[in-house]
Amino acid sequence: MSIQRTVLLSLRQYLIYSCVAFLALQLYFLVRILSLVYLNPESTSFERSEAWRIARSNSQISPSDIKLRLPWLQEWRPNPLIATNLKRAVVVSEDDIFTTHKGVQWEAIERAWSHNLKAQEQAQIRSNGSVKNIKIVGGSTITQQLAKNLFLSKERSLLRKAQELLITLELETFLSKARILEIYLNHVEWGAGVFGAEAASRHYFSNAANQLTPKQCARLAVMLPRPKYFERNLGSAYLAERSEVIEARMYSAKLP
Repeated sequence: MSIQRTVLLSLRQYLIYSCVAFLALQLYFLVRILSLVYLNPESTSFERSEAWRIARSNSQISPSDIKLRLPWLQEWRPNPLIATNLKRAVVVSEDDIFTTHKGVQWEAIERAWSHNLKAQEQAQIRSNGSVKNIKIVGGSTITQQLAKNLFLSKERSLLRKAQELLITLELETFLSKARILEIYLNHVEWGAGVFGAEAASRHYFSNAANQLTPKQCARLAVMLPRPKYFERNLGSAYLAERSEVIEARMYSAKLP
């Protein structure tokens, strides 16, 4: 057998194995998404990665004790036990056409792409070709954020983004908007080791998620893009000013 034929056969086998692995991965995601119709996820990929990150920074904590010994606040609450105003505030702040889009706001992605390209060009000019510490804007919907948090890593690449979009479309196909929002609000990060509306409500206001005031709901919604930063800067002028804007707008939000 010639070397060329051997190479072609090896390449063919590689492609077959890659396709099989890709299809198996997609089947896994699909089964997990279908299970979310009836089952509440105990944790997400993002939460687990945060646990490992904290564990690595503290060598005294063993992997088996991550959930038991790390600061980890989370309590699942069904939709009726989450303040309606919190849902309104989050939708207005994070994804104002959540109820009408199909999972992706293509115009927002285009704007984010243009913003990131300009930021990169400006950074290159300022640093003579070296690009560091650029603030990346994602243009993600609530469903995209949920897809990323549930299953994917923090890596930023075209391949990961493509997988995120595929999972997003599957979430929108098989889950109702109300269910997507419910899972999102129970697992989104609101601080270091603080996940979900109930944990955030008790952590910041010593209150249950269904007893939050409108002002408290607005503040929690504004914290979402940078929860760890605002947890350390609760007296931020931006947080106070933006919260007033969201509180004024949230009553116009359309909920599923």
